[in-house]
Amino acid sequence: MAGPDDRDTGVDEELREAEEAMEGPQIEFYGGVWASTIPLVLFILWAIFQSGILGIGQTSGLVVGALIATIAGMFFAKGNWKTYANTIFEGMTQRVAATAIVAWLWAGMFANTMQVGQFVDGLIWAADAIGVNAATFPAATFVLAAVLATGIGTGYGTAVAFVTLFFPAGVLLGANPVLMFAAILSGAVFGDNLAPVSDTTIVSAVTQDSDIGGVVASRFKYAILAAVPSFALYLVVGGMMAGAPPGGQAALEGTAPGLIHLISMGIVIVTAIRGRHIVEAISWGLIAAIVFNLVFGLSSVADIVALQVTEESAWTAIPGVVVADTAGVGGSLLNGAVGFFPLIVLTLLIVAMARIMIQGGGFEAIQDVLLDKVATSVRSAELTMVFSTAIVNAMITINTAAEIAISPYIARIGEKFNINGYRRANILDANTSALGYIFPWGGGILAGYGAMTGPGSPVDQFGNVMLVNPADVIPYVFHGWLLLAVFILAAITGFGREYISDRRSEEVSRV
Repeated sequence: MAGPDDRDTGVDEELREAEEAMEGPQIEFYGGVWASTIPLVLFILWAIFQSGILGIGQTSGLVVGALIATIAGMFFAKGNWKTYANTIFEGMTQRVAATAIVAWLWAGMFANTMQVGQFVDGLIWAADAIGVNAATFPAATFVLAAVLATGIGTGYGTAVAFVTLFFPAGVLLGANPVLMFAAILSGAVFGDNLAPVSDTTIVSAVTQDSDIGGVVASRFKYAILAAVPSFALYLVVGGMMAGAPPGGQAALEGTAPGLIHLISMGIVIVTAIRGRHIVEAISWGLIAAIVFNLVFGLSSVADIVALQVTEESAWTAIPGVVVADTAGVGGSLLNGAVGFFPLIVLTLLIVAMARIMIQGGGFEAIQDVLLDKVATSVRSAELTMVFSTAIVNAMITINTAAEIAISPYIARIGEKFNINGYRRANILDANTSALGYIFPWGGGILAGYGAMTGPGSPVDQFGNVMLVNPADVIPYVFHGWLLLAVFILAAITGFGREYISDRRSEEVSRV
């Protein structure tokens, strides 16, 4: 998510925060170190009940659950609760949370501005022109999302952009909404795992003393083994689940001019690949999208920024100042950002709960049990790596944060069994990338859901035909599940396994 210099500094800061969390003042709990897991466990139970059992995918509901869980954990803390309260603040101010939040805000503004610029209409027109139909649209979406995520290095940003733009186009063609959402998430998994500029790629390499170029090259075989059958599954299942376009044939109508925004998206990809900060890359794409909208008449100034007043005056002659029933501000820039406010609050709470577990000793206790009781051979050690990253990702649902938290354990167990840093980095990154887009309370899936339901979103534009419960996509995030399966089989069979003596890492690079 950052350019070369910024990325180097950002990773160092994130790792330093993780070290400080392990070395900082400990919180004592009634019931011992395991009681420090209570906030996260209660939150997960709430999320399962809300999303999985009741079918309520509302992010703001998860915020309530996180608040209740955080307060409940306080009653198990010994003393006057001051250390517990301070730990909440410390967790919320970690850079890893701010990184995800900034990516969502910028990606949301960019995607919504392209949406008001008729990009969805352009995609529908192009799909009709080249013969992409409801059955094949999810497979095509998976590939394109994977390309974008690999280029810009943020799966969260990809989920936001594709849910805002490609998702409604596919649904309007008759593709199944659940499968479309899952295909987008699968593409995000692919890019988050493989992109050289992804935070998860950088953290996995640096924490395992490996160079980024070597890590990316060594993990390509795993990514492709999962991606090829995923593409095939989206083709097959896409045909089985395709239906009629909502609203009839009129829904299939599209216009070509909006396709000019392929250039806007291309600017973001090229700029990110050249090593610029993701905020800079998306900003250039956003500027291009605004220019294209205004120059080609794809939208008005008010569609992008609307200053709403209640009475006609001389000011209403200014572009962007409009008369409305109530005074306020609107437009794609605001809508793109506002839709993520509940998710931002949830992210801060999750990172705070993770910090509580680390400071309370629960995280270290889990590591010690796995290291002493489970990992008894190279095979069981690698399986422990796979499943421990899965467990941590289920609890710390922001994938970079989960990766930073578990990385010392992966290094510790890997060195004990002489496992090469490349191999350790690949196991670490694959599972934190994959599962963050599968669990209904995961950061990646909630970023997509926020883009789906906020102001100016597909649901806002086209109604509940565009609404998908995050729990419903669990079986269909094919690339995430297959990537997990690839590493389970690799651990069992030894496929791709390297020992420290087999290959030395190049000088560790953070570019």
